[in-house]
Amino acid sequence: MARAMSSPHGGMRGDGKRAKAPMKTLKRLLSYAFSRYKIAMAFVVLFVLLSAGATAIGAAFFAPTVNELIITPENPVIDMDIIYTNIIVMACVYVAGGLSSFAYNRIMMFIAQGTIKKMRDEMFTKMQRLPLKYFDTHTHGDTMSLYTNDVDTMRQLLSQTIPQLISSFLTFLFVFVLMIVFSFTLTVVILCVFVVMMFTIKSIGSKSAKYYSKNQTALGKLNGYVEEMTEGQKVIKVFCHEQKAREEFKKLNDELNEAGKQANANAFILGPVSNNLGYLQYVLVAVVGFILVITGNQAWLLSGYLSAKGLAGTAACAGMLVSFLAFSRQFNMPIQQVTQQFNAIVMALAGAERIFEMVDTEPEDEGGDVTITYGEMEEGKWAWKKPNPNGTFDYIPLKGDIKFENVVFGYTEEKVILKNISLYAKPGQKIAFVGSTGAGKTTITNLINRFYDIQSGSITYDGLDIKSIKKDDLRKSLGVVLQDTHLFTGTVMENIRYGRLDATDEECINAARLANAHSFIKHLPEKYDTMITGDGANLSQGQRQLLAIARAMVSECPVLILDEATSSIDTRTEKLIEQGMDKLMEGRTVFVIAHRLSTVRNSHAIMVLEQGEIIERGNHEQLIAQKGKYYQLYTGAFELD
Repeated sequence: MARAMSSPHGGMRGDGKRAKAPMKTLKRLLSYAFSRYKIAMAFVVLFVLLSAGATAIGAAFFAPTVNELIITPENPVIDMDIIYTNIIVMACVYVAGGLSSFAYNRIMMFIAQGTIKKMRDEMFTKMQRLPLKYFDTHTHGDTMSLYTNDVDTMRQLLSQTIPQLISSFLTFLFVFVLMIVFSFTLTVVILCVFVVMMFTIKSIGSKSAKYYSKNQTALGKLNGYVEEMTEGQKVIKVFCHEQKAREEFKKLNDELNEAGKQANANAFILGPVSNNLGYLQYVLVAVVGFILVITGNQAWLLSGYLSAKGLAGTAACAGMLVSFLAFSRQFNMPIQQVTQQFNAIVMALAGAERIFEMVDTEPEDEGGDVTITYGEMEEGKWAWKKPNPNGTFDYIPLKGDIKFENVVFGYTEEKVILKNISLYAKPGQKIAFVGSTGAGKTTITNLINRFYDIQSGSITYDGLDIKSIKKDDLRKSLGVVLQDTHLFTGTVMENIRYGRLDATDEECINAARLANAHSFIKHLPEKYDTMITGDGANLSQGQRQLLAIARAMVSECPVLILDEATSSIDTRTEKLIEQGMDKLMEGRTVFVIAHRLSTVRNSHAIMVLEQGEIIERGNHEQLIAQKGKYYQLYTGAFELD
C-alpha cells in the first residue's frame, strides 16, 4: 500500500571513469544483449560475412579485368565478353555486399532497441527493490544518468559500434588472406606501416581516454549544478543570487570547455593521423609494386600461388598491383573505422559498468515470513499471518502495539544516532516526538518502517520482532505523511488513490474531506480531475500537504506516522484537520513529529529527545509539571533549533 514519500537529493554523478574491467564488462554486455536474440544474431553473422567477403572479393576482380585490358604476347586480343562478365560479377558482388550491410544493420538496430528496453525494465524493477541507503549515497542526477546517458551509449555500441567492429575485423581478415595470396612482398610492406600505425593509435588513444575521463567528470559537475539551480530558481531570485549563480556556472563551464578541448584534440587527431599513415602505406605499395613491375621481378612481386597458376607476366603483375592497391585501402579502412569508434567504446563500457554496478547492488532484504491479511481472521479486521513448520498458520490481531527496547542505531558504525532508546505505543495511543533538529525523531519512524536496521536492541510489533515481518507487509500497515510531500503526474483523484489503489471515488473524496482538502479541490478548474504536474507546481505547499494527508487517510492503515505533517498549513486549517484526524486516529496507533507543540498537547505520551536520547517522557500535563526541557520549549524559554 503506497504512502506519501519525499524524494532524495538532486544532482548528477557523472564520474566519467573508464571501465575497470573493460573485457569483462564487454563480455557480460554481449551475453546480456544477445542471449534473447540468438537466431537474429545468427543472421547478423551471416550477413556480416557476406558483406565483408563481398568487399574483399570485389577488389580481387580488378586483377583479371585489368589483365584482359593489357595486350601482351600472352594476351594478343582483348576479350570484351570476359571484361563484361567480370564487371557484371563485380557489380553483383558489391550489390550483394551492400544489401547484406543494410540487412545486418537493420537487425542490429532491432536487437539494440529490444536490449535497451529490457535493460531499462530490469533497472527500474531493481531500483524499486534497492534500500534507501542506495539513494542516500546516489543523487537524483546519478540515477537519471544511468537511464539516459549510460543507456544511450550502450544503444550506440550495440546498434553501430559492435556490428562495425565485427564487419571491420572480418574485412581485415579476408583482405589480409587475399593479400598474402596475391603478393607476400607487398603484404610485408603493408605490415611494416601497420605496426607503426598501431603504435601511434595506442599512444594517442590512451591520452584520449584519460582526457575523456576528465571531460565526463566536468560534464557531470555542470549538469548537477544546472539541475540544482533549476530546482532552486525561486530561492535564487528571492535572494538576488543570479550573479553568483552565473559566476559559478561560468567556472564549471570553463572547466568543461578546457577538459573537452583536451579530450577532443586527442580524439580528433587520431583520425587524420590514421588516414595519413594509410595514404603513406598506399604510396609505398604503389612505388614498390611499380618498381618490381618495371624491373621484371615477378618472382618477388607475385606470390607462389599466382605463379603456380601460370599468371606470371607483365599483364598479370599490373592487374595484381591494381587489386593490391584496392586491398591496401580496404586493409586500412577497418583500422580507421575502429579508431573512429574508440571513444564510443570507452563511453559505452564505462556506462555499462555503472549500470551493472546498480543492477548488482544487493536488493533490500525482504525480511521474515510473517505477512499481513485483511478479513481472513475476522471480517473487517487486520491480522498478522504467521506460518508454522507444519504448514498451518497462526493469526495474530494487528493492533498497533509497538515497542522499542534498548535500540541503538547509526547510519554508520562510527556515528551513533540513537542510544538505548526504549519506548512503547499501545494500540490507539498517540505518541509524539519533540526535540532539536538532528535529535533522532525522524530516525525512529524510519526504523519502524525498516528503512534501516538497528545495530542492537529490538523493535516488536504486536509481539512480533519486525525482522520476522516481510517488509512489504510491514509497510502496508503503516500510513506515512512526510514534511516534504511528493505528488505524481496525474489527477488529484489519482494522487489521493495512490494511498490505496482499490479505493473508490467516494472513499477518496471522504478522505479529502477529513483532511480538509475538499474545500480547495472543489474550486480547482476540473475539481478532482484536475491534472497535477511538476510535483504539484500548480498547487501551494499547504495544498500539496493536504493531499498527502488525504492519501494517508485513504490507506486506512492501522498505524500512522506524521512527520511534520501540518508544518505548511495555517493554524486555522490545522485545527480543522485535527478534528478530522481525531476521528481517523480512533483505534489507531499514531506517531507524531512536530515543532508546533500545540499539535501534540493531546498526545498520550510525549518523548523529548536530545542527541539521540530520550531525556523526558510523559503527557503534556506531566511534562509541564516537571518544568524541564519541554516546559522551557512550551513557555518559550527555550526554542527548538
